[in-house]
Amino acid sequence: MVIESLLYPTKAERRPWKMFFVGILYNTIAVFLALWIFNKQASFAAVFFTVLAAVPLIYNTLKFEEAKDLKTDSEKTLLHEHNRAIWILSAFFLGVVVSSVAWYVFLPQETVNSAFAEQIKTISQINNQVSSNVTGFAASPDLLFRIFFNNLKVTIFTVLFAFIYCVGSVFIFTWNATVIAVAIGNSIRGGLAEAATSAGLAKAAEYFGAFSYGFLRYAIHGIPEILAYFYAGIAGGIISVAVIRNHFSGSHASTILLDASELLLISLGFLVVGAVFEVYVTPAIF
Repeated sequence: MVIESLLYPTKAERRPWKMFFVGILYNTIAVFLALWIFNKQASFAAVFFTVLAAVPLIYNTLKFEEAKDLKTDSEKTLLHEHNRAIWILSAFFLGVVVSSVAWYVFLPQETVNSAFAEQIKTISQINNQVSSNVTGFAASPDLLFRIFFNNLKVTIFTVLFAFIYCVGSVFIFTWNATVIAVAIGNSIRGGLAEAATSAGLAKAAEYFGAFSYGFLRYAIHGIPEILAYFYAGIAGGIISVAVIRNHFSGSHASTILLDASELLLISLGFLVVGAVFEVYVTPAIF
């Protein structure tokens, strides 16, 4: 009954923290269904099952956000209202990350290699690209632009997926959540391996250190990047819903376009911040 009630965005906006547990539940069910039914393609199947479960809520949320454009012409008010949807997406996203990290860390290695095969491959490719461009703490002059334009490409896909499929952006969100989870999981597994050589309180401290290190290493630049995808996804979804509901033919077309444009500008701003953090801040700390 709790999950069914959250399919209504008005209730989800009042208690967005519940979406964290919904994300954990949806992803946990998806992982085990994928391993059970599509073992050899479990990494993609788990993402698909998670997205499939989230579609009703995301679609209703986008409809709700588009309806707000019809009620007010104040962009400041609209941006404030859209932030409620950002909280919903953020809580769900974090739930998927936490669930994926937990299963990546605690499942047997053979099962992990099946459940996260494509994510592991993606992380390996990213690490190879970064290592070939970074020496110590000094980044090559074009690394910042490469990372920015790579993230911009993902943002464009997010907008296109949201516009064409309306809820298509949730696939981008969920896929990125699982990739980030694998990156964090790798750090945690490495930390736990080192912790196995110690004992007592020192061992417990190293366990907690492994978890915090794994999370912070990717959160510093990952948070602004994911927020950029959220704002882009909402912008594309609002336009998609407006087309479906034939609201572009009315007097609110200019408000809808202005609202979507400002959401995209906010998205670009977060992309710049994320790229700067990834190139200059994260390597300096970790």
